[in-house]
Amino acid sequence: MSRMAEALVQELAMEAATTRRVLERIPDAQLAYRPAAKSRTLGELALHIAMTPGMVAGLARNNPAQLPDFSGGDPAPATTAEVVAALDKSIADATSIVGAMDDATLTETWRVTAGGQPIMALPRVAFLRSIMLNHWYHHRGQLSVYLRELEIPVPSIYGPSADENPFAAH
Repeated sequence: MSRMAEALVQELAMEAATTRRVLERIPDAQLAYRPAAKSRTLGELALHIAMTPGMVAGLARNNPAQLPDFSGGDPAPATTAEVVAALDKSIADATSIVGAMDDATLTETWRVTAGGQPIMALPRVAFLRSIMLNHWYHHRGQLSVYLRELEIPVPSIYGPSADENPFAAH
């Protein structure tokens, strides 16, 4: 595995464990919760988070890539177990795809088109870092707010939360 791919895969694995802790907190009975009319439901957001790494890595595999059709809305899971299973598959897929990329592949200019027209061109590694990872973290942060609004204990993410302190003496 190239050094760049190794770093991405290592970060993905570390963050996947944190993401799993957040997703596992979701009660099945709250999957339809929507904090505002324009917002995704808790289940839709959770499944989006679960599927993002694998979907983004799959998109990055193609060059040029065709922008996915986002007009169909988000799928809604029936259970939290479905979300966690989707996360496991997504992480495995992303790890396999990114892990197989050499540094030349990761640094080449990656392009995405929509309707045959170019809309983005940047180094593939920048796309993976920005969307597979940073975009993923952004949505995980949104999910932690949903949990707080529902008075569901928020796990430690990058340090103690108001509900959990992994650094406190036991």
